[in-house]
Amino acid sequence: MSQSNRVPRAADYFPEPAGPTTVRIIPLGGVEEVGRNMTAVEVGATGDILVFDAGFQFVSEDTSPGVDYILPNTKYLEKNADRVKGVIITHGHLDHIGGIPFTLPRFGTPPLYTQNLTGIMIQRRQEEYPDVPKSEIHTVEVGQSVTIGSTRVKFFPVTHSIPDSMGVSVETPQGNVVITGDLKLDHDDGVPAEHEVKTWGTIGKDKNIFFIADSTNAEKDGFSIPEKRVIQTLEEIIKTVSGRLIIGTFASQFERMIHIMEAAEKLGKKIVTEGRSIRNNLEIAEKTGLLKIKKETIIPAQDIGNYPPDKIVILSTGAQGEEFAALMRIATEQHKNITLNERDTIVLSSSVIPGNEIAVQKLKDNLYRHGVTLIHYRSSDVHSTGHGNTGELVWINKQVGATFFMPAYGYHSMLRCHAKAVEQSGFPKENIIVPDNGTVIDIENGERMNVHKQKVPSAPMVVDGFTIGDIQEVVIRDRQSLAKDGMFVIIASVALKTGKLRKSPDIISRGFIYLRESQNLLNEARVLIKKTIEDSTRNMNPIDLDYVKNNLTDVIAGFLFARTNKAPMVIPVLIGM
Repeated sequence: MSQSNRVPRAADYFPEPAGPTTVRIIPLGGVEEVGRNMTAVEVGATGDILVFDAGFQFVSEDTSPGVDYILPNTKYLEKNADRVKGVIITHGHLDHIGGIPFTLPRFGTPPLYTQNLTGIMIQRRQEEYPDVPKSEIHTVEVGQSVTIGSTRVKFFPVTHSIPDSMGVSVETPQGNVVITGDLKLDHDDGVPAEHEVKTWGTIGKDKNIFFIADSTNAEKDGFSIPEKRVIQTLEEIIKTVSGRLIIGTFASQFERMIHIMEAAEKLGKKIVTEGRSIRNNLEIAEKTGLLKIKKETIIPAQDIGNYPPDKIVILSTGAQGEEFAALMRIATEQHKNITLNERDTIVLSSSVIPGNEIAVQKLKDNLYRHGVTLIHYRSSDVHSTGHGNTGELVWINKQVGATFFMPAYGYHSMLRCHAKAVEQSGFPKENIIVPDNGTVIDIENGERMNVHKQKVPSAPMVVDGFTIGDIQEVVIRDRQSLAKDGMFVIIASVALKTGKLRKSPDIISRGFIYLRESQNLLNEARVLIKKTIEDSTRNMNPIDLDYVKNNLTDVIAGFLFARTNKAPMVIPVLIGM
């Protein structure tokens, strides 16, 4: 396409600052996926912009080879960096804190506000990036109110799978914006616990104009399994197991790990921790006073043989079947200190994350080969989600009693299910917004919702090695092509006067065919390369090597596909001499 015929790229949309009676909400990430959560709230009366969470999203090597993480797009915040007064972090999971070192320096490294445990986890994460500017961390407590910029914000406790999880209420002259972060309900058979009734009843007394709530589990009806039932199940297993016990779980399940360790200590058992992330998080739990056990309760793996099998509890990472995690190394006999036998009991205290099904199945197969007893979430209450089902979400929504509602933290299908459940409970459909990343939502005078036709920049940003920026589709496509069918490199010397080859072309191939067994194919390719180059340069003066390269790429790619049914990346290197 010529330069003059190129379609100009649409300019990024950046709305004018919100008016004095407007409250603006912009989800910048986390409403079209699970992960990279970030939401901006702009208070027109003060001009302040407050940002909630700064997470990243893990990626699949199949869809984004070579990409480390996906981040929310921060261009809107970069454009308005002088008005961003603070970033409030609801809890310490990576989908809410993982993007901090990559995103905050892009819009002025504003101060962070969060609870103690989350703050320590953020500090640890920032230490991994010593050359990156660090935000000042202000520790807050639930029940407390603080002024950020000129805007009053108050914090309240929520139930989630990590301690120090909190929701936030932003006070504006028009009414409050309430944001849950990730949450579920503490309940007994669908009856909310007293502390939940108290917390949400207090929130509901305010004039709440806009409610943003977790949707991750909104595709499931009813009420989720409460964590206390999981703790009871695990405590019973620890008490009654006759041999050695190995429990695989998420390192982020602080409370579960703490309860396991406390229960084991009460029964006079020794604990072995396997996995760097578990050790790191338990160290944080000790530092914050969450974990209080005797030093001698934890022993190194090499000391296991000094105790009876029924006095050993091993807490391990790797319940998702990660290849190099501790549990898989144990299962495949690659752990130097732990060898399984038929008297061992293994508990997989986690659900299977979508995409990990094959890896978890391999883990289970490898474990069963040792004759162990295996307990998992489908056979027993050994795991509960950190996210509420629709029964919980609808109950919370009714307590808050906001005028407008926006589901968040999930794929579009999850948000739709959340919106439908809330609507069926009697919430006005016209007051519900199911957004995309970048949607601009204005609440006028606390009474009217105006959704802008245009969105602020929302294309995912990526961490790719040392580079942070937009996803370059052509780069990802090239990586996928290389991973699938390999590459076929042609190196040829061309006489610029005659267009003839100076010598037979060299061919380098990786990930395509085994060269030693494909000599006939290579000889045919060399003949075709010579013919294509010399035909392309006939009567050409001067010789245009770029044209010849493009022609050669098309011809050889077609030839290779016809002969092998594979489409390697063809890379011609032509040297004019």
